[in-house]
Parts: sequence; structure tokens; C-alpha cells
Amino acid sequence: MIQLKSAREIEIMARGGQILAAAVRLAETDTRAGMSTLDVDRMIEEFIRSHEGALPSFKGLYGFPASVCASINEEIVHGIPSAKRVIRDGDIVSIDVGVLLEGYHTDAATTVAVGNVGAESLRLLDVTRKALAAGIAAAQPDNHVGDIGAAVQEVVERAGFNVTRDLVGHGIGTTFHEDPQVPNYGKPKRGVKLTAGLTIAIEPMVMIGSHKTRQLPDQWTVVTVDKSRAAHFEHTVAITAQGPRVLTQLAA
Repeated sequence: MIQLKSAREIEIMARGGQILAAAVRLAETDTRAGMSTLDVDRMIEEFIRSHEGALPSFKGLYGFPASVCASINEEIVHGIPSAKRVIRDGDIVSIDVGVLLEGYHTDAATTVAVGNVGAESLRLLDVTRKALAAGIAAAQPDNHVGDIGAAVQEVVERAGFNVTRDLVGHGIGTTFHEDPQVPNYGKPKRGVKLTAGLTIAIEPMVMIGSHKTRQLPDQWTVVTVDKSRAAHFEHTVAITAQGPRVLTQLAA
């Protein structure tokens, strides 16, 4: 069931989104070689909890044991932070995190290039960012979920990469995962119509190689089947009469 948000609810989400945007910026500036993914998790959790009333959305969500998902190289999403998982020069690290504030969630992700990652990985990150921007631009009132997916898919496949078919974006609000699902592929004017008050997480997950995935025995981490690298960028977006409003972007 789709839950449309009032202007008041969207403002609450925007406040949480500013905390989340700052947490993502911290991940981008302070994640470096020699840190473990558990170090990243603790850094981000401490930052979120330093804001009155703010909590990490992921901690305990469906039993997840940490505050961020930290996924390296061929890991697409849901990597469990660990002291044994040390980040090395040349790695790309996808960091997915959520904030709960005053009963409302926001969700965002970034992929960090650590040291010399190589030209192909840099292009992967650039294409995934552009795909997210295209998806957000398509999130106009009276468009459809399919318009978002088609916009993302066109950018990615034009660059010779692939989007996952197994993982999707989603509605978000008082519940972390709400309707509708927001795939990263599709056809224009198909699927749920976008209406003012809808709040969604748009999150391209892009692979250099095959779009096929598998889940590791930890029952969380999703990886590419061919071990090709993957990137993940995400924003929480409100559909408004004036167009898409990105709630997890730092205010200018």
C-alpha cells in the first residue's frame, strides 16, 4: 500500500535527510585504506547518534547487525561490517546507510574510490552517479516508476554496463521499505504513477559485467556472479508538484 506524505511529513524527512547527507559526506571524505569496514560502521553510527533524536535505520532492521552496509568491489549491497574486512588501496567501497528521525526514515548510498582504483572503476562510479541523476530527473509527477527505471537503464547500458534485475529501490517513510518498488530498468509510462507526496529511494546498482547476482552464505551480502565490480549510489526523493525534491542532498 502506497503511503503519500503530507508537507509536514516531508519536512521531517528532509531534516533527517540532512543528517544522512552529512553522514554520507563523512563516509566519502574519511574512508581510507587500512580501515576495516567495522571502523566505517562505527564512525558513521557515532556521527548519526551525535544528532539529537537521530538513529541509524539499519541497526536491527530485519536482524541486520550493523548501522551501515559496507560492500567492497564485487559486493553489490548488504555487506556486513567486520574488523576482518580491511579496505585496501584500489578498492571501491559502497556504503549504504539510513537515518530514523521523529519516526521517519531516509536512505542514501555512495561508492568511495580508495586510492588508485583504475580508469574502469572510475568510469563505473561516474556512470552510476549519472544514472542516479537521470532517475531523479524522471521522477516527475504524472510520470511512472517505469520512467525512472528506463532513464537509469538507458544511461547504464549506453555505457556498456548492466543494472541488477534482482535488487530495487523502494518507497520509504514510517516504514523503511514501503510500496512501490522502484526497479533500475523498465519502460516509460509503465508501473505505478508518481504522485505528489510519494517518497521513494532511487538507487542504481551497476555492474561492469553480468547483471546476475548471488547471495553469500552470510545470508546478507549480494555479489556479482562473475566477480566484476559494482557501484551503488542512492538518494531519497519526494515527488512534489514542482518536481523531484532530493531529501538526502546537503543544502547549499
